[in-house]
Parts: sequence; C-alpha cells; structure tokens
Amino acid sequence: MGRVISFSNQKGGVGKTTTCVNLAAYLATMGKKVLLIDLDPQGNATTGLGFSKNLKKTVYGILIDGEGVQGYALPTALEGLSLLPSTIDLAGAEVELVYKKGRERILKGALDAVKGDYDYIFLDCPPSLGLLTINALTASDGVVIPIQSEYYALEGLSQLINSIRLVRSHLNPRLEVEGVVLTMYDGRSLIAREIAAEIRKFFTKKLYDTVIPRNVRLAEAPSHGKPIVLHDAKCAGARAYCALAEEFLKKEEGDE
Repeated sequence: MGRVISFSNQKGGVGKTTTCVNLAAYLATMGKKVLLIDLDPQGNATTGLGFSKNLKKTVYGILIDGEGVQGYALPTALEGLSLLPSTIDLAGAEVELVYKKGRERILKGALDAVKGDYDYIFLDCPPSLGLLTINALTASDGVVIPIQSEYYALEGLSQLINSIRLVRSHLNPRLEVEGVVLTMYDGRSLIAREIAAEIRKFFTKKLYDTVIPRNVRLAEAPSHGKPIVLHDAKCAGARAYCALAEEFLKKEEGDE
C-alpha cells in the first residue's frame, strides 16, 4: 500500500511546493511510483511540472463531483511520476466542501481506492489551514513540513503543530510529522544559522540532515515547467534534493 504524505506549512514562500515537486521527481528517478496531487488553487505544482492551468480534469472533480483519481491523473515527463492537477476553480471548493457530508474525509475516500497503485502519494497543500488542508491531513500517513530559516517562519509553526494534533485526535489517529526540511538556507547569514539551531532544538530527530540551500537554478526551474532534475541536475539545489530523497527513503525503510 502506498504511503500518503502531505507537504504543509500555512506560511507561503517557504519552499513547500518546490520540496514536494522535487522530492517526488527524485523518488521517481529512483524507481518509485509517485502520484503528486496539487491541492493548492494557485496551481504552482501543476505549472512547475509543465502543465497548463486551463485543464478540465483536475482535483476539483475528485473533491466536488466524486470522480475517481485514476481517470484524472496525468503522466509527467518523468517515468513513474504522475500529477493530479489543480486550477483556480479549487478556490471555490473550500466553500463548497462546507455543505458536503463527511467533508473532511472526501479526499481520503478517493485515495483509499488507489493507494495500492503507488509507492507514494504526495499532497501539496495550500498555505492555509482550511478544509483542503484538513482533507489532506485526514488522508495522510505523515506530514513533511518545509520551513525557511527566517524569523517569520517560526511564527505560526505552533499553530500548524496544533492543527496536526487536532486532526490526529478527531479525524486521523495515525497522522505523524514525517519530517521537517530546512529550505532556502543561506549559511552566511548569522540569523539563518541561529534560527536553524532553534528549529533543530524544537524538532530534534524529526529534522532531516539534508538542508536545501538558496539556489538560482532551483528558483528558475518552475518557470521552465521542469523539476530540477530535468532542468539542471548538477546544481547545488539538485544535489540537495537528491540527497533529501535518499535520506527520505532510508528513513522510510528504517520505519518499516
């Protein structure tokens, strides 16, 4: 059975989508079958993998119309990696879900039907703690939290952890923090080093050893509609995400 992992942080601009897309891409190059579901109405994971935002078959159809995942998942340029895309229509789904019975578990029901078809299902959550994120957390086995090494990134982190605890208590007892990724790191900055130390103290064993640096090639890859492994596999950002994928798999195998 495939593991479902949410990538969540209610603060935007912390490298959440970049981490979700590139970790999924590297796992695919390592022979894993991965489905990435773009749950963010901004659709950055969708365009970051080279797809248009004008698609008709999107995650909206799964959540609101009760469609099946397999008919909507699209193959990407990487063998083994599929995408369930998003468009701005998903912004309305947050409101529409309010009136649906069992609204927090709709995504879980859809994913339970296809979990056996994938090694991993990654959910790129919106930068908020609304019903889309609640659906993702309810459907997930674990949460990866990308966090920037800046002061504001620490603010609101306790709110996210509290939301994870609430979902665990009321909707999904198996939910755990899978790991925390330090992103957009600039080791030359004293404040970045100090905050990284604080994050390490707070999360202890949950923090991945691999740190994702600030990297121009990494930042420009989404504008080309490619994960970094297809844009520039030799840059520092690519090497970091490759190392993160190896660490992720090692941790997964150790937990089995």
